[in-house]
Amino acid sequence: MFVLFLSHIMSEYGRMTDTERDQIDQDAQIFMRTCADAIHQLRTEAHKDVQSAQVKEHRTAVLDFIEDYLKRVCKLYSEQRAIRVKRVIDKKRL
Repeated sequence: MFVLFLSHIMSEYGRMTDTERDQIDQDAQIFMRTCADAIHQLRTEAHKDVQSAQVKEHRTAVLDFIEDYLKRVCKLYSEQRAIRVKRVIDKKRL
């Protein structure tokens, strides 16, 4: 979802400045950390006062899925950021 948001911004406004990219990088890092913290907190709260093993198993599976999705989004973001950094380095070499 966040990646789609970034691609929309880039297509609508064209070229971005390095300052804007740096701000997006910083905001993305904060957003990803906040999501990871929220998942951790949900995982802690999910099993309080639940007697049913089936409910616990379901909640664990849902949180595992959400956590896996966040990891995949973070990986994609990191790969895109690495490409950007590589381009900057290559540009400076020329």
